[in-house]
Amino acid sequence: MIQRLLPFLTLIVLFVGLTIASPFFLTQTNLSSVVRQTAVINIMALGMTLIIIAGGIDLSVGSILALGGLLGTMAMAQGYPIWVGIGVGVLAGLACGLANGVLTTQLNINPFIVTLGTMGIVRGLALIISNGLPVHQIPPRFSFLGEGTLFGLPFVLWVLLLCAVAMHILLENTRLGRHSFAIGSNPDAAYYAGIPVKFDTTIVYAIGGLLTGLAGMIEASRLMTGQPTAGNGYELQAIAAVVIGGGSLRGGEGSVVGTLIGAFIMGLLSNGSDLLGISPYVQQAIIGAVIILAVTFDELRKRKMTA
Repeated sequence: MIQRLLPFLTLIVLFVGLTIASPFFLTQTNLSSVVRQTAVINIMALGMTLIIIAGGIDLSVGSILALGGLLGTMAMAQGYPIWVGIGVGVLAGLACGLANGVLTTQLNINPFIVTLGTMGIVRGLALIISNGLPVHQIPPRFSFLGEGTLFGLPFVLWVLLLCAVAMHILLENTRLGRHSFAIGSNPDAAYYAGIPVKFDTTIVYAIGGLLTGLAGMIEASRLMTGQPTAGNGYELQAIAAVVIGGGSLRGGEGSVVGTLIGAFIMGLLSNGSDLLGISPYVQQAIIGAVIILAVTFDELRKRKMTA
């Protein structure tokens, strides 16, 4: 039980510690900045939660984010309405996720290898389409998606809450959610129980891609540019958020609340490091250490359960 509560307790301790350590931490401006900065990783991590629960992994999400944001902003730069551009970015993410699912299930290749390959393919595609150049001709109103405010709260927070509620409902109250837990726990048993393992796994990757495409549009809105190089290293942060939040890389375990807590822990670590003047290189080392600790706790818990 303590291990289940550990991410939540860590978040509280981190929040209190930063409040004491820096007078600038507990301000509306800074907290809004934390929410906006972590929203992209949070939304990506929600999709990664579903994928990891189903026993998979997706290393290509950073590249998918870049391609989605690039294509969406290119559509707007060509004169299409903002909502069309956002739709293009989301659909691009959906298509990439669907491709990952099809390749994984139809070729029976380990998802680590498949998504490692598509990470390079999708990134290369983004660079080819853009000639390596960012897209700048974006309507000013597009910035509302990433930087706007609604009812006194960052608009991205409302988007994140909507995505989180939808993912929670999917995991807890739908057949796909139940099947995902079963597939991640034991794919062979799930197959013999009549679960369409290949079809459901493909859908899981497609949903992960869709959410990553949305995250790509939010990132583009925050930067007000479509960057073909955006999202480098984001796959590590998305996976880390799931693991820190209690998800298991062996599959069959994970939750929306845990993932959100994991993402905010990393967001506070990054924000607190900036406020305290800690080098970004040290921040990367800290996040890596936190991932190892989270996986270690998960392994120890599993050994106690099987002992």
